[in-house]
Parts: sequence; C-alpha cells; structure tokens
Amino acid sequence: MKLDPEARYTESHEWVRWANGELVCGITDHAQESLSDIVYVELPDVGESFDKGDVFGVVESVKAASDLYMPVGGEITAVNEELEDAPELVNKDPYGKGWMIRFIPSDPAELDELMDADAYEEFISEE
Repeated sequence: MKLDPEARYTESHEWVRWANGELVCGITDHAQESLSDIVYVELPDVGESFDKGDVFGVVESVKAASDLYMPVGGEITAVNEELEDAPELVNKDPYGKGWMIRFIPSDPAELDELMDADAYEEFISEE
C-alpha cells in the first residue's frame, strides 16, 4: 500500500493535502485496492460548498459503489474532469492523476483532526 507522507487521511479513506493554496482530495491507495477496478466517478459542481463529513460524490467499481466524504469543509474550486472518461486513473495513480476535487477549506484547523500517514497506516492494520 502506498501512502503520501504530505497528506492527511480520514477513517473513510479519503486523503487531502495542500497544493497551491488550496486543498486537493482523493481516495487512498488502500481504498482503490479494496474497491478494485473503478468504472465511474461522480463529482460535485465547482462552487458547491460542503461541511466536513458531507458526501461530495460517489465512486463505483466492478465490486461496489462507495460514497466520498469531505475530509474538511469547504467550497469546490475544481474537479478532475479527466475521471469522466478515464476513471481508472484512480486505480493507477490515486495520489496524482487520480485526484478528485480541489477546494478552499472553510476552517483549515479541521485538518488537524485528520490522521497523518503513520496513523493512517496503523488504522488500516487494525481494520
């Protein structure tokens, strides 16, 4: 399982990290491995706002569909439109080309409540 040491992690298997003054978010390598082949990703519209823990989208695989949860609250500034035609990017590069949303956090302090890579790795091992 790959981890991004710069990212913070949720118990629902999303990752989030700072990039160019905003947050970028996707699902973890562990999540994409569990889901198997991703066939569809539903993402929100730019400009939508969500609170921490709100469902912002859905990822579907050959095995299951899974809700995507906001790691921290904020307003969506961009969505990865490449995933519309190439959802498999989430499987191939979950921390890079498989990113899902970019957003401006409403309360950056909420990031402090998330797990770092070491804590997430321990969380996975106990699951």
